[in-house]
Amino acid sequence: MALFSLVAAHTWLDLETVAELSNGVPGVASTVENSPHLQGAVSLSTCNRVEVYAEIATGADAAQAQVDILQSIADQTGLRLDQVRDAFHILPHDETVRHLFEVGAGLKSAVVGEREIAGQVRRALTEAKQANTTTGNLTKLFETASRTAKQVGTETALGSTGRSVVSVALELATQIRAGSTVVATKRFWEDANVLLVGTGAYAGTTIAQLEQLGARNVAVYSSSGRAEQFVADRGDWAMAVDSDMVHEAFAEADVVIGVSGQERTISKPELQRLRSGLPHRLTIIDLALSHDFDPDIADLDGVDVVTLESVKMAAPDEQQESITRAKGLVDQAVEDFLSESKQRSASDAIVTLREHTQSVLEDEIARVRQRHGCTAAAEEVEFAMRRMVRQLLHEPTVRARHLAEEGRLADYELALETIFGLDVAAETAERQRKKAERQAARKRAQTPEQTPVADPTCPHSDHRAESA
Repeated sequence: MALFSLVAAHTWLDLETVAELSNGVPGVASTVENSPHLQGAVSLSTCNRVEVYAEIATGADAAQAQVDILQSIADQTGLRLDQVRDAFHILPHDETVRHLFEVGAGLKSAVVGEREIAGQVRRALTEAKQANTTTGNLTKLFETASRTAKQVGTETALGSTGRSVVSVALELATQIRAGSTVVATKRFWEDANVLLVGTGAYAGTTIAQLEQLGARNVAVYSSSGRAEQFVADRGDWAMAVDSDMVHEAFAEADVVIGVSGQERTISKPELQRLRSGLPHRLTIIDLALSHDFDPDIADLDGVDVVTLESVKMAAPDEQQESITRAKGLVDQAVEDFLSESKQRSASDAIVTLREHTQSVLEDEIARVRQRHGCTAAAEEVEFAMRRMVRQLLHEPTVRARHLAEEGRLADYELALETIFGLDVAAETAERQRKKAERQAARKRAQTPEQTPVADPTCPHSDHRAESA
């Protein structure tokens, strides 16, 4: 197993660039399908990061696998390859594991400890499964990252205040419109007309927090027509509006929250026309990565704008004790995952060597039976040969596991290739292919896997059932 990741995030890029790069994510699936260098990939795109986690195909060139994905993103976005390459950080296997675990736990978020990211990590894996681009190793990576995030959430105070991108944005809007007093905050949200534009990833969290704030007059609009179902799924306390009603809802709104991320952006002139002759103040919260509103609307009189950049600057600091504890849990999870990965890799090498020796052994035993038949002497020879092979394999098996723990398994695999001509990666891939074919055949026939039977040549012999 060889993994790598391509990471573009808010810590070194402006959010406009992140948004532009996110447009290249849909093309990754076809890249995996068409590239001989990629075994699989999972894409993670959020409001402040775009990441691709990939597994290199057996025997493939890692550098070319990376270029294949970068070129795909460049093609989808219209950017030059060098621009895309400069935007992404490329992380090797071990760093990829650590990075995803930290991302899933909220340690890399603009609002440290935010909970939404854990759900986004789960959804990324679900989407990759649906697109048939994930692999067993990538699935295990993402599932373990999700379990680690859950552990961090239950065993530390990280994110216990419920702070998130949405909550910080709503706090900023509250400070602008109502100040910091509890009474003024309650009165503002109870009286405010709120229009939620979009039913995407942040919409569910947004409407839930609006309900907690006491908002009573919330309208939801979706250009895709999903607003009615979205509202129904959440108790019908908000009101769905269609394209015939949205302009009126916009004109009446005190707060407009954009979470759609569609290509359609409301421009400054459009907003001026919508609000022509309206005296009341408007606060716009734009949480869409690609902007639902033209940033220039902030220049309009009576219009306040809260953006993801605003949230990033206003995000509160988590208590260091919680962060330290969370990092400790992540460190342990990373160590366990990498150790298990190394052991699985060692197992592949061990199985390859054992299958080779078993094949040689069976050929020799067949010759003995052909010459001497099923005699007691032949039985004794077979027993001795199997016992000798087991003893010969003991030390190479132990060494494989030790070398894997030391990070030197490649030396072991090179020795197998040099001495026996065994390609561990190729042999492992072939075993997996045959296993998948057997499982598919059993599923079609709906019959259980058959238990191997003894060689009928010597019906009294049970040595073949023993493992070499």
